[in-house]
Amino acid sequence: MRHFLSLKDFTKTELLEMITLAQKIKKETKAKEFVPYMEKQTLGMIFEKSSTRTRVSFEVGIYQLGGVGLFLSSNDIQLGRGEPMKDTARVISRMVDMVMIRTFEHTKIEEFAEYSKVPVINGLTDSYHPVQLMTDYLTMLESGIENPIVAYVGDGKNNMTHSWLLLASKMGFELRVSTPKGYECDPKVVEIALELAKESGAILTFSHDPKEVVEGANVVTTDTWVSMGQEDEKEERIEAFNGYIVDEKLMNLAQKDAIFLHCLPAYRGLEVSEEIFEKHSESIFLEAENRLHAQKGIMVWLNQHKNK
Repeated sequence: MRHFLSLKDFTKTELLEMITLAQKIKKETKAKEFVPYMEKQTLGMIFEKSSTRTRVSFEVGIYQLGGVGLFLSSNDIQLGRGEPMKDTARVISRMVDMVMIRTFEHTKIEEFAEYSKVPVINGLTDSYHPVQLMTDYLTMLESGIENPIVAYVGDGKNNMTHSWLLLASKMGFELRVSTPKGYECDPKVVEIALELAKESGAILTFSHDPKEVVEGANVVTTDTWVSMGQEDEKEERIEAFNGYIVDEKLMNLAQKDAIFLHCLPAYRGLEVSEEIFEKHSESIFLEAENRLHAQKGIMVWLNQHKNK
């Protein structure tokens, strides 16, 4: 049995198998052919963090695969009243076929997976957001980008940056990260990515100059400067990230046909300008839609490997 907690747990071949499944299932979905890959199976969805895309995409996704999604807010189950994560895992995993968790500390989902009898999917933790990066890879392929040169501009201490590092180091493409001083990536994650890059041939570079990383890139991406749980740091962060907005001037340094990606929600005027967001809205909302299809590929792959 396999869990989907972090991209570092999978080989490039395995990740590509999931992407291929996602492409196949998306094609079937567009043709209104809903193959019951997970007929009568139940996905338990535990939310300790609020969500739009994660909830809708997983709930619709499991339904289109022939199963049913069960929304479990931490406010509505005993987990929110102090029941240990391991006890919640041992109860819920005896009643459902798969679990998705969206939470804060990554150690929580690791503990749940340790005691779970069914596959567990990371719908987001403070450390990693792997389902989003599978979505982004699918979106890059659909945009005709087979050899990505990705420029990430913004906060290095978040789940998106860390997951971009793992995706690049697994798939073997070039990733450039630009962050303000004091907001660099977690050194432990960087160490893991650099070690993986030795095998894949990935090129990972780090800079405090946004212009340096965007120059010649064919994918430019960013994320909110103030993630959930960081609201009390908002003013401090806005000041620290001055000059890191992806605007027309910065985007013009990228390749002419470069795409812009954002996992959403986006805060116009902070990490991205209104002009750039609307100019690249097609790729952004294709990316948002692909959460549905990428996650179906992940769920079906995990289901197929339950007993292997």
